[in-house]
Amino acid sequence: MDTLKRRHITHPFNSIDEPAYERIPLQDDEDLYTEKIKAQKNYRFHHKYISWTIRNRHILIPVILTLLSFWTRFRDITRSSNVVWDEAHFGKFGSFYLKNEFYFDVHPPLGKMLVGLSGWLSGYDGSFSFESGKEYPESVNYSGMRLFNAAWGALIIPMTFGTARQLGMSLIASTLAATMVLCDTAYLCISRFILLDSMLLFFTCSSLFCLSGLCKVRHSPFSKHWWFWLTMTGISLGCVSSVKWVGLFAVALVGFSTVEELWDLFGDIKLPKMVYFGHWIARIAGLIAIPISIYMASFVAHFKVLSKSGPGDDQMNSLFQARLEGNKLAESPLEIAYGSTVTIKNHALGGGLLHSHVQKYPEGSKQQQITCYHHKDSNNEWFFSKPYPQNQMMPSLDKEKEENEHKNENENEELDKEKIKQEQQQINSIIEEPVEYIGDGQEFRLIHVETKRKLHSHAIPAPVTVEQFEVSGYGGENATDEKDNWRIEIVDDISDKHAPKNRVRSLSTRFRIRHSVLGCLLAAHNTQLPQWGFKQIEIVCDRDAKESDSNTWWNIEEHKNKKLPPAPKSARRSRFLKDFMYINAAMWRFNNALIPDPDKDDRLTSTPTQWPLVSVGLRMCGWGDDNVKYFLLGNPMVWWSSFISLWVFVVTAGVYNVQRRRQFCELSQSQWDKFISVGKTLFLGWFLHYIPFFIMGRVMYLHHYFPALYFSILMVPFLLDHFTTHSSPTRRKIVFTIAFALVTLTFIYFSPIAFGMTGPADSYRGRQWFKSWKLTDEVI
Repeated sequence: MDTLKRRHITHPFNSIDEPAYERIPLQDDEDLYTEKIKAQKNYRFHHKYISWTIRNRHILIPVILTLLSFWTRFRDITRSSNVVWDEAHFGKFGSFYLKNEFYFDVHPPLGKMLVGLSGWLSGYDGSFSFESGKEYPESVNYSGMRLFNAAWGALIIPMTFGTARQLGMSLIASTLAATMVLCDTAYLCISRFILLDSMLLFFTCSSLFCLSGLCKVRHSPFSKHWWFWLTMTGISLGCVSSVKWVGLFAVALVGFSTVEELWDLFGDIKLPKMVYFGHWIARIAGLIAIPISIYMASFVAHFKVLSKSGPGDDQMNSLFQARLEGNKLAESPLEIAYGSTVTIKNHALGGGLLHSHVQKYPEGSKQQQITCYHHKDSNNEWFFSKPYPQNQMMPSLDKEKEENEHKNENENEELDKEKIKQEQQQINSIIEEPVEYIGDGQEFRLIHVETKRKLHSHAIPAPVTVEQFEVSGYGGENATDEKDNWRIEIVDDISDKHAPKNRVRSLSTRFRIRHSVLGCLLAAHNTQLPQWGFKQIEIVCDRDAKESDSNTWWNIEEHKNKKLPPAPKSARRSRFLKDFMYINAAMWRFNNALIPDPDKDDRLTSTPTQWPLVSVGLRMCGWGDDNVKYFLLGNPMVWWSSFISLWVFVVTAGVYNVQRRRQFCELSQSQWDKFISVGKTLFLGWFLHYIPFFIMGRVMYLHHYFPALYFSILMVPFLLDHFTTHSSPTRRKIVFTIAFALVTLTFIYFSPIAFGMTGPADSYRGRQWFKSWKLTDEVI
């Protein structure tokens, strides 16, 4: 029992050992609990905003990109206070709108009206001359005008992001697309000055953005969203075409897409005919009528604002000039008579003035040149003289005698003073005679006022168009011969269709001038003479011309006759459609005349082959040490990858086609449709905006490639997105991180060429990767 008791020994409570740890007071437990709760709240707070950021990243990313785009476009925009590059042209055009003076340019008016608007918003009065390289005076708020233009360039970046999303690219690919546009030094540089390119690029981007939106809703036709995108596409096309004609390439892109879609609908046998007809009507209204209306409306505003006579008067038809405030044509006598001194304008679209000068043809008759000239000067003036009666007319010279006279004439460079005196006496005697008006079928002679030579033609081949007769200025010892006689043939009166044909009216009567002996018509076919003719338009006597050929139609422009009263103000009316057609024809003709001069070394020009791989740059201003220097050059990483991506797409599409033919393509039908649809649109956009320059004869510069570049830039993230779709997230992040790093680091390195380089150009020699860039070589 004792042993059993020993096994069950009990210990008093106070004999229990104390615990081995130190007790924490109750207050410390409460503090620990509070900190833990606070940490949990902070975690939930940060987690909440991180989650919100992730959920709204599709909004935050374009907002951040937009802020960066405005910062880069606006940063240090006034660093150069001088007129830079083509600010000399477009700033001056904007001034004309503020002064309401009519001018002429090869581009449509919308972009230049926006330049004028920027000047008006900036408080500019239009008084500055915008001479190249000249410093802006304090009265010109050039910074406000530059900021206005830069804003268009800044808005391209968020639109690029939106376009990429519309085309079905992922968020990271869309961000890369916008970043490449943001970090292209060429886009940045061109956007910071008073030029049209930022507006052109904006409307080019908006056209693609709206087209991608329209394609996205193509399966719900005639819905509200469908009508919205169709209308916006039409508006964008109208605007881009109204800034520069390069915008017509965007019209062509939308046209191809529309034709393809209508062809697909045509193959749908379940589609009702009336619904298919409705598709045609909707597209005609949205994609043809709306753009044309906007284009024409820009000219309506152009004509309305430019209501005063200005430097561009002589490029327009005579009736239009008469309506301009301050133009003296409206004050000229209405009807033409013998003794009138006139200028005679070719009535074909873009036609010039009948002109002569003392220089002679180097071949042929070697008589005085007769040309068509598009600028006003005293050599355009002609005097209407009666033909001599048959019994007073000199007998027709035989060929040998005429050739001898031509030879003698060429040997005497100075005109016979006695002969000029006699000619002037004849003119004075005509002026003293009673007024005799000129009408349909009447004969006359035209005497060149400056040289007293007669408008003449003979059976000698024209200098360029050898199948037609030459027209020359003839005179000499014999005052005239029968081949100086011409006959009026009235066509109509564009101001009054019911006007009788017994009188020729200045400005409005259209007439032909037929040679009395040879029967040919005086014509100007827009054929340019060589340098010996100062590249003016050749005048011929056309033996084969049809009476409906407008190249043989003429009208009287300036008219002076002291015996006749000025015309009533209501006698002449100009019609918008005729003025619209005329100015567009003149723009076309002047565009075609912008050809490289072989005798001039223009270091700013380039060729299309030099553009895609950044083989050339462009100095936009003086290159002295004291100048702030801007060099138009693209980000090499952006341009090289963009050009390569185009051909990667072509090869990939070819491989996929072969695989689909062999029926082992890894792409599903939906994946193939997306790949070929988006890639085809981007490639075709690049192709249409780039390849036509190879067949253009006009002078070209680096910035002509910028619209095409935009489409190729979008191809890069599109292909990266496509090729990494099935890659692991880590590998995908690595690929895009490398792309972002290359683009941004190269941009940072080259950014001084866009923000403005100061000091000696040699200090930037490291940025001249290729000798052809000419960044630091020789000073111009």
